[in-house]
Amino acid sequence: MKNGLYSELIDDNAVKHQIESYNRFVDDRVEAILNEVGEIKPELPDGEDLVIKIVDVDIDKPTINEADGSVREITPREARMRDITYSSEIKVEMVPILEGIKEEPETVTIGEIPVMVGSDLCWSSDWDEQEARENGEDSDDMGGYFIINGSEKTLISMEEMADNVPVYQEDEDEVSCRINSENEGYVQRTVLRLADDEELVRISFANVQKTPAVALIRALGRETDREVVEEIGDEYANTIYLNMYETGASNQREAYEYLANQAGVTNDVEERIEKILDEYLLPHLGQEPDARDEKAEFLGNLIRNTIALREGDIKPDDMDHYANKRLQLAGELLEMQFRSVFLGKWGLLSRMKYNFKKSAKRGRLPSLQSTIVADTLTKQVMGAMATGNWVGGRSGVCQRLERGNRIKTLSHLRNVLSPLSAERQHFEARDLHPTQWGRIGSIKTPEGMNIGLRTHLAMSADVSTGMNEMEKNSVRAKLEEAGVEARE
Repeated sequence: MKNGLYSELIDDNAVKHQIESYNRFVDDRVEAILNEVGEIKPELPDGEDLVIKIVDVDIDKPTINEADGSVREITPREARMRDITYSSEIKVEMVPILEGIKEEPETVTIGEIPVMVGSDLCWSSDWDEQEARENGEDSDDMGGYFIINGSEKTLISMEEMADNVPVYQEDEDEVSCRINSENEGYVQRTVLRLADDEELVRISFANVQKTPAVALIRALGRETDREVVEEIGDEYANTIYLNMYETGASNQREAYEYLANQAGVTNDVEERIEKILDEYLLPHLGQEPDARDEKAEFLGNLIRNTIALREGDIKPDDMDHYANKRLQLAGELLEMQFRSVFLGKWGLLSRMKYNFKKSAKRGRLPSLQSTIVADTLTKQVMGAMATGNWVGGRSGVCQRLERGNRIKTLSHLRNVLSPLSAERQHFEARDLHPTQWGRIGSIKTPEGMNIGLRTHLAMSADVSTGMNEMEKNSVRAKLEEAGVEARE
């Protein structure tokens, strides 16, 4: 029975953040990932020009294909009873254009994704209390979980570093700067390190590992020594000159060759290094060539602050401050998995191109559906949900939902997991931090190895799930009305 404070503080907010995050993934992020591709260009054996344009994406509510060939809707209760997965098909409309001539559009199924109970995709979202009871559902059930092979599963909220914010740290024998650079769901971690016993600032990102960061400043167009020093800051000119001497690159071309050697690039050096600079270096600033100047300036600031931290001119950041953290909810976690399966090296897109090349004959194209191995996406996403093993080497991300009692269920749905290893000490990370007040429960954490690393949202806490462009413009307009000026 709901009553008073319990209803207002717990029931109304318990899993709203997870449902909103999932809805955003389904409504916006799936389409955004497909729009990143935009068009597919398979290589045909006869050299014909073929472009497959992605026109539209549609995800309907869950249905089931019966043995007699019929297709009908399926409810969460039936999925539990029959030990099947409560999921929806992703249908994509594509248009082949062969030698400049448009063919008939074709709607293909690229796979299935699990449906969160209580989300906009779930049939129960349209039911009133009476309809819920008639369909065998508890009208007070909050949803926010999935049904995989008949078992109720929940995705655990994961703590991560805030995107696009540099965090400076001081360790026993080195200082470092870390930034998770995010652009449209793609995240690239960049780390700069400066050891106490040397003067070389090294950068690691993508397949560029422990490379002198000054070489990237050169490659981004700052060719003369003066330009490099001005970009980073002449207060640390001696250290910068030592870094430039170490790389031995005196202009952009030599910087390209140096980076190619560091990254193991042997062919098409200029093209591949420019791709690394544009797509993988600080992608939140842009992934086009016109962003290189801004990247050079930003990278110069990172190098200068890293040196300043080692010299004691600035203080390190508090990694445990909650302003430096964000929570990855169900939608973000599913987006990571979907992106990996769809765009990965041996993912759905690569297999489609390979199958097209193998099946195409001169003047005749295979059907688009025949080139898509639809169960590739389904098996990998559902497999991750079933095992809890997630992209990036994480484990325990998806867990069987606690149903011992209502409090256990709500507690499990509001669980928060740190990415830090439970086997290491991490004393400060396990401590209660003042900024957790009102956000993280101060008592609810297990004893033993996971103490302080597995926590729960505070009773009154809610999690914002991002804003669309219209909402961002509204906020900007209100700030301008209040007299807040944009920083140049």
